Amino acid sequence: MGISSPEHDLVLYGATGFVGRLIAAYVAEHAPAGMRVGLAGRSRSRLEVVRSQLPVEAHGWGLIDADTEDADSIAAMAANTHVLFTTVGPYAQHGLPVVEACARAGTHYADLAGEVSFIRQAIDRSDALARTSGARIVHSCGYDSVPSDLAVLLLHQAAEADGAGSLVEVQLVATAKAGISGGTLESMREQLDAMRSNNTVRALVADPYALSPDRTREPTTQQPPDAGPVRRSDDGTWTAPFIMAPFNTRIVRRSNALQGWAYGRSLQYGEVMGVARGPAGAVIARATALGLRAFTGAMAFPPTRRVLDRFLPAPGTGPSTSMQREGWFHSRVTARTENGHRYQAIAAGPGDPGYAATAVMAGETALALALDGDRLPTAKGSLTPATALGNVLIQRLRAAGHTYQVTKLT
Repeated sequence: MGISSPEHDLVLYGATGFVGRLIAAYVAEHAPAGMRVGLAGRSRSRLEVVRSQLPVEAHGWGLIDADTEDADSIAAMAANTHVLFTTVGPYAQHGLPVVEACARAGTHYADLAGEVSFIRQAIDRSDALARTSGARIVHSCGYDSVPSDLAVLLLHQAAEADGAGSLVEVQLVATAKAGISGGTLESMREQLDAMRSNNTVRALVADPYALSPDRTREPTTQQPPDAGPVRRSDDGTWTAPFIMAPFNTRIVRRSNALQGWAYGRSLQYGEVMGVARGPAGAVIARATALGLRAFTGAMAFPPTRRVLDRFLPAPGTGPSTSMQREGWFHSRVTARTENGHRYQAIAAGPGDPGYAATAVMAGETALALALDGDRLPTAKGSLTPATALGNVLIQRLRAAGHTYQVTKLT
């Protein structure tokens, strides 16, 4: 268990990174007076610069020297806070020591991970330890995978309240105005490299139930392909494969399994990207599908990756403030229940999803873990946004200007 009186309520590890600075700024604007927040990273001088640029209320925040290459510094950081939120990635390289330290200390942990192989390792190494210590280990608390996870939770709750039966077919159609995240691309590189060199990792990433708490108990239900086919959705929008589907779908299925398959043992869950309507939409969707396939192939092949890297954002970089403000995300999630009823959930919000909107999701996650413990679900161990935070996070995000709503269609 953690020490009896940690110095901090919340520590933001990686606060000097691009997204880390955005989250720190959000927390500085929304944390209640007197909340004890610390900024952690490898360079104290860079941390001092970040702190000096925050609102005056944050100028008294503590600074913590921590480096994943120094196990003692990570252990001390974890033991001296109630909640730790880390943006230090790629998580496959830097995440496991932090997860393990928090699980051992009984410290609640959250991140922005979008790497199946990392989260699988974190579960296997730290889930039992965290359940014993009382820690909540919450992965994927940004655009991947908060909108997906919370929208399906809302659909389940609505169908359950109506006695409409379990969810059978659920599909998310994502549209957004977004830039490309350098950190996300670096995580993608890491996973592609691991898949190329390791058959076990390649098989894991391809498994639709890769993050299941008990793979042997999962149903044999055929899941939609990650690279969903180009087709026209029920509202006339043509869709193409969604680059985040191979990850988000695993988080949603883990949420289902962690709740005893409450959403439905026969749940089929898939995600696609909405493109446009009409004849032009069909052409654009097909071109998008081909482009995504070509991009992924080029990223997996070192010579072509080196060419692409000249034009893609590097880790720690991102779009301007004005570009972030111009962005938005909108996820329309439709569901059919076993009794034939249909529901629709909307998860949407302003701001570039990988930056400004993610800072809101991450910031509210951190604040919920630090301040709302008595209202959160009781589950401990390796969790998901839906199972660790559920309706508390939905309420917080609504109050922050995001949309989370569900409607019964038939």
